[in-house]
Amino acid sequence: MLNKVLENLKIEALNAMQQASIQAAQDKDVVLLSPTGSGKTLAFLLPVLQRLSEKATGVQALVLVPSRELAMQIEQVFRQMGTGFKVLSSYGGHPTYIEKNSLVEPPALLVGTPGRIAYHLRHHTIDPSPIHTLVLDEFDKALELGFQNDMAYIIGQLTGVRKRILTSATRMDTIPDFTGIQNPAELDFLGESTSKPDLTLKAIRAESTEKPETLYSLLCALVSGATLVFCNHREAVERISELLWNRGLEHGVFHGGMEQPDRERALLKFRNGSHRVLLTTDLASRGLDIPEIEHIIHYQLPPTEEAFTHRNGRTARMHAKGTAYLLLTDDEVPAYLSQPLDYLQLPERDELPEPTDWSTLYVGAGKKDKINKVDIVGLLLQKGNLQKEELGRIEVQDHAAYAAVKRNKIKEVVQLIRSEKIKGKRIKMEISR
Repeated sequence: MLNKVLENLKIEALNAMQQASIQAAQDKDVVLLSPTGSGKTLAFLLPVLQRLSEKATGVQALVLVPSRELAMQIEQVFRQMGTGFKVLSSYGGHPTYIEKNSLVEPPALLVGTPGRIAYHLRHHTIDPSPIHTLVLDEFDKALELGFQNDMAYIIGQLTGVRKRILTSATRMDTIPDFTGIQNPAELDFLGESTSKPDLTLKAIRAESTEKPETLYSLLCALVSGATLVFCNHREAVERISELLWNRGLEHGVFHGGMEQPDRERALLKFRNGSHRVLLTTDLASRGLDIPEIEHIIHYQLPPTEEAFTHRNGRTARMHAKGTAYLLLTDDEVPAYLSQPLDYLQLPERDELPEPTDWSTLYVGAGKKDKINKVDIVGLLLQKGNLQKEELGRIEVQDHAAYAAVKRNKIKEVVQLIRSEKIKGKRIKMEISR
């Protein structure tokens, strides 16, 4: 089974951390300490898979995560593994009745946020008794976000759990008793050689009243490469976004105050290359399925070194290189920046970068409508007259799908397929807004 899973994931071999996790989980509970981007998801999904039985009914394994996006990401990875077991993600931001209908035939693996899983337990739409394996993923982040009470309630309902795995990107002085973890095997991969990215730090001086303009100038100077811009508050994200749109610089926005579909669409367009810039809060600093980031920009520095490290961890991942830019006023150099900073001089004149080569096509049907990637590829190549290289990443969700199409072709494609059908159904297809 392992070789087939690795083949499906297009992975040649497991890394040392993943191998250690599988071995340790055979005998004991596991506490896995490892930095963001190191492959923790597979490190706990493989031991979980080993414990799933085709003969069992009900939910066998539960993974608790601190964010909706992480839940969806883990669900997607498990589907890609091609195990044959049903998986479902459960999270706030969409109607509960959709999940209740899906839970009528329970998945073997359930991935969810504490608030939504607690809701289902209280309303008896999940039977906790068959659950024998529990994963607390990004546990330190879940505590930071205040999910302790919900997690304690959920774990208190899981009387049949025999295996517990906890992952964290930071060390913890103590593990709360409510987790039920006793005498675990602790796997610490937070060592200097593992967690230190090949990261270059550059600073730009900016007067506080001129910071938005300085950011615009920096984005113009960078020209290309996937770029995350971190702010401390969602209000700053929205304020800067308005300035950038007024200047004609296309970008995405991602923060906790947005509706879930808007958040998903922002990440999707960033992944498929339609936007090279994403303005965000620390919500995007951990646990998200986003591409290799070339540039990190700290529009505002976070209050702690730990948060600074997690932001920077979005780039220079898995042996790659990256650059983090700090927009600093004279009184804004925190104590945790002990190394000398290389100050960058921006060009005197701003030249607005060209939009990316890609744009996003919206298709108003998805997995629940029996639509898959093959259907969309066939339509766009045969009826949309696209060449293979003019079609990029395709993501199919429950009730919609999105395809990256070369920007110079997408208007023509929309006209060509406007009256076409997929699987005999007329479906709305347009440029995603």
